Amino acid sequence: MSVSIFDSFLTTSEIIQVFDDAPVLQAMLRFEVALAKAQAEEGVIPAEAARVIARHGDIADYDVQAIIVASRRAGSMAIPLVKALTKAVGEDDESAATHVHWGSTSQDVIDTGMVLATRDALRLIDGALLSLAERLLDLADRHLHTPVLARTLMQPAQVTSLGFKFTTWAAPLVRARRQLKSAADRALQLQLGGAVGTLAVMGDKGPAVARRVAAELGLRAPDAAWHTQRDEWVRLGLEVAVLAGSLGKLATDFSLMAQGEIAELAEPAGAGRGGSTAMPHKRNPVSCMTALAAAGRAPQRAAALLANMGQEHERGLGNWQAELAEWPGLFISTHGALEAMREAIEGLHIDTARMQRNIDALQGLVYAEAVSIYLAGAIGKPQAHKLMEELTGRAVSESRPLGEVVTEAVSGDAQLNGKLDPAQLRALFDPLVANANAAELAREQIPQLRADLVQD
Repeated sequence: MSVSIFDSFLTTSEIIQVFDDAPVLQAMLRFEVALAKAQAEEGVIPAEAARVIARHGDIADYDVQAIIVASRRAGSMAIPLVKALTKAVGEDDESAATHVHWGSTSQDVIDTGMVLATRDALRLIDGALLSLAERLLDLADRHLHTPVLARTLMQPAQVTSLGFKFTTWAAPLVRARRQLKSAADRALQLQLGGAVGTLAVMGDKGPAVARRVAAELGLRAPDAAWHTQRDEWVRLGLEVAVLAGSLGKLATDFSLMAQGEIAELAEPAGAGRGGSTAMPHKRNPVSCMTALAAAGRAPQRAAALLANMGQEHERGLGNWQAELAEWPGLFISTHGALEAMREAIEGLHIDTARMQRNIDALQGLVYAEAVSIYLAGAIGKPQAHKLMEELTGRAVSESRPLGEVVTEAVSGDAQLNGKLDPAQLRALFDPLVANANAAELAREQIPQLRADLVQD
């Protein structure tokens, strides 16, 4: 396939190669060779014919560009490919040529070829996904007690644990890996039905042939042809789209924390990485950019898969072809995002001192809820909430630390003075106390995430 320059710089050479013209056509030839072998074993075609067909199963022997050009007029990539294969086999053994593609149809060839290519793509995605999730869990373990601001509605909210934040980034990736494996187990199946999905040409040998072809290609043998029953196939594509969305979430958080005014995280530095043609000081988060670009396009690709499920009768007209055209891009961009974020997290720079300064710059306001709950034990929740609204307002207007304002107010309040433990009150303004619950939640979650990650 042809990938534009703007696509190629957002992904990897490895995933582009999986869906490139020659590898996809090679996968289709693998189907033809496996079909002939299975039919020979079941006595449908002569064994010698299968051996001759197998000798011509290397795409390097064919003019790939000529096949692609011819497919535009034929309306199917399989038609010129099978014609070229038949010609090559015929030049070797004329009688064998009559058995090429016996009892099959174009969609069998193309769908199975795409299944084989998709299996290779999923291996690449799985490797990058495993590496990224493992690294995030390692970081989560290491930073369980590192305080960092939690932010809601783009504003500072409370103090949380950086390890907890890393855990929340890792968890969707762990789930994605499990869901992708499950969806792939169902969707990576042979397509073989013949003209209208009934295997009519092969008669009562059809099911046995299908089982043999599936075994030869290492695919699941389907209950029946799925020419226009695209549900399991589309579910797999949608899981890839969801993964792209989760990577977009990770990249969004990362890029916001990498902003110069925040500067809590940074992507790895290096010659030629994240620079600017105009501003030498720039350190742009290019890995996040790649992941966000993938996440931004995944919904449209997923929508195209869903929109084209209504395929007519026993062969779709235009909608199947649209699905095929959208399919590779979803995998190509998602793998690019995965590799980009894996590289970023592998070389992640964490500025814990800056995280603490960002917390301190808020003068204790992020501890207000915890203090309010503590005061509620003495004066009730409504009164405590009202008091804290007044005290936080005073802290802001007077540019004073909230802890100082609260201590002063408690000391001067006969109702509160003597009812509260000063040491416990001061502890509420300790970031390690504030993030303890988040750290414990992450500590409990990490082992299960690790276990889920390694399950086959």
